[in-house]
Amino acid sequence: MNNDNLTRWHKIVQDRDWPALNEMLDENVEFHSPFVWSPKRGRQVTAFILKNVVEVLADFAYHREWVDSDSMALEFSAKIGELSVKGIDLIRFNENNKIVHFEVMLRPANALMKVGEAMSARIEKAGH
Repeated sequence: MNNDNLTRWHKIVQDRDWPALNEMLDENVEFHSPFVWSPKRGRQVTAFILKNVVEVLADFAYHREWVDSDSMALEFSAKIGELSVKGIDLIRFNENNKIVHFEVMLRPANALMKVGEAMSARIEKAGH
């Protein structure tokens, strides 16, 4: 994996650089949500979800990182209201350094449900 991908990803999240996010996502990226079994496909829907979750979660911070070949796993923590959230982003890149697979895991269940409620409200408001 191109080590610049990790640096680029951290900069996008830190700066909330949405044009750079769109550029980093492959057109056919597959996004796996912790809320639904079937993945969402495509740059537009994945970018929408990622932009909104950054706004829903407060005090977002990455901690441990595992990088291997074309993939990385990033452990994070955040807050949703008074609840603490822990999670992992699993990200895989193609040969063009574009994200082709993005999977999110969250815990505990009560925080997961609160994030789901907040995201559902945003999705409904956007008409998706």
